[in-house]
Amino acid sequence: MTGRVPDPAILIHGAWQGSWVWDRVIPLLAHSGGIASIAVDLPGNGTDHTSPADVSLELYVDHIGAVLRQLPDRVSLVAHSGGGVVASAVVERFPERIGRIAYVAGMMLPDGMAFAELTAELRGDYPAVAGIAPHLIWSDDRLTSRVPMQAALAHFFQDCPPEDAAAAAQRLTPQPERGRAVRARLTPQRFGRVPRLYVEAEADRSVILACQRRMQELVPGAEVATLPTGHCPHLAAPKLFADVLIPFLSKAA
Repeated sequence: MTGRVPDPAILIHGAWQGSWVWDRVIPLLAHSGGIASIAVDLPGNGTDHTSPADVSLELYVDHIGAVLRQLPDRVSLVAHSGGGVVASAVVERFPERIGRIAYVAGMMLPDGMAFAELTAELRGDYPAVAGIAPHLIWSDDRLTSRVPMQAALAHFFQDCPPEDAAAAAQRLTPQPERGRAVRARLTPQRFGRVPRLYVEAEADRSVILACQRRMQELVPGAEVATLPTGHCPHLAAPKLFADVLIPFLSKAA
């Protein structure tokens, strides 16, 4: 590390999850990288009383914008899985506040594209691109979905220690669909000017590697780090994950 103090990082969880997924990474960022971090809980994901009908990408961005207002100067964003769309939208709205963005097996999608469109494009060559989708259990009004425990163990946490995997699967909450089936409007002048890192998860069964690499083709220019993990490297291998994340977050602008 250089003598500069790295920007603080806002950590954005993926669908069905919460800020708890970052618990093992936060102390590593602080102790090994000198990086202060704030893990957010997105509205409607089990920690507040937001109605699923009121959830939207705009609400998510507003929520992170409120966190930004409490912090000085610039921050980094670290986003896992579906949190990648949220992070992209945050950068588009607040480009002057975001120094860099890291996607962790994340949905680094181009302007206007939904993740379902990407999986439809790849399905013919990669049937496994469906990931968790066929296993979801839907509410009667189709406003939320949940992940059965066995599906979570098989698709999200298969490489975590068994006790940790079971604990994580039990903490998953219903996911508002209006916060999952979203698309961000992005421009080169705003989103496009912020440095990016893409952390690949080679053994991912949720956002499979072919899907991750297709997103890198569609949104070129990111640095790439590859980890031999499943969908949640921050849970399965937190130190290995921190070791590739810290150098990126510590770079001077």
